[in-house]
Amino acid sequence: MEHTKLAIIGSGPAGYTAALYAARADLAPTLFAGQKSGGQLMWTTDIENFPGFPEGITGPDLMINMRKQAERFGTKILDKDVTAIDFSVRPFKLQTADTEMTADAVILSLGAQSIPVGVPGEQEFIGRGVSTCAVCDAAFYRGKRTYVIGGGDSAMEDTLALTKFADSVTVVHRRDQFKASKIMQERVLSNAKVKVIWNSSLKEIRGDEVVTEIVIEHDGTSETLPTDGVFIAIGHKPTSELVAQAVALDDHGYIVTRQSATKNGVTAANAALSEVGLVAFPSMTSVEGIFAAGDCVDIRYKQAITAAGQGCSAALDAERWLESQE
Repeated sequence: MEHTKLAIIGSGPAGYTAALYAARADLAPTLFAGQKSGGQLMWTTDIENFPGFPEGITGPDLMINMRKQAERFGTKILDKDVTAIDFSVRPFKLQTADTEMTADAVILSLGAQSIPVGVPGEQEFIGRGVSTCAVCDAAFYRGKRTYVIGGGDSAMEDTLALTKFADSVTVVHRRDQFKASKIMQERVLSNAKVKVIWNSSLKEIRGDEVVTEIVIEHDGTSETLPTDGVFIAIGHKPTSELVAQAVALDDHGYIVTRQSATKNGVTAANAALSEVGLVAFPSMTSVEGIFAAGDCVDIRYKQAITAAGQGCSAALDAERWLESQE
């Protein structure tokens, strides 16, 4: 059975950055990129808010560059999905469809997925008028007509981000009131650019090369509305099923680290780790030697740059933890 000092599961900004730092620390990490490597950014067209690219860069190009940089310093990348893990033994065990490997430490950068509405045209037009991140893409819709689908805090945040650029923002919500926090509702409802269509649901997204219209249903009647952009904002789901029985998760399925979850004013993971003297590793999960970074941890920001930063932190923590074990 092959062995690696450090295994990284996941290949978005967090995973590739962790691999880069670990490789430069001479840890010779193995990164399981999955059969569909690159994470959510592989579905993104232009990225204008990642530092170092004044003219912008496409999501796939950014991920390809990160991968090449990690490989340059000695990361071994396997385009395979990890299908099973065992964190109850040392070294830890990881398994793919045709590979078994052990590792002294593991970084989980499993990412998250936006929850789709599941209507025709949604997947077809991702990056061509359909977006799941207004903070990322709002600037591309300056002077445009936009629609936001949802009624929670995510939808309110997307709506407010769009009002800074779009000519109009219409929120489509299936109920007669939002479920977002009161203060977020007030900010949205008091904005002159915002219109709300209550008790309605999205049924279809249409277009040619890009989105041109949507179909909504209200009281059993369909209506076609012209639009330049549709923002799906009904929430995100962390991709944590693989480790659900192995490390602590919060109520929404996000991986708990010492830094991420709060309990009585201190992190839950910190309380557990303090018993074994491991409080110096903020990215460590509830299992000693297992670290986590990126959107599978981050409940707030969900940006490529913050995921990359967490990947850096996890690699540095893993390096120092491994040194402490020698």
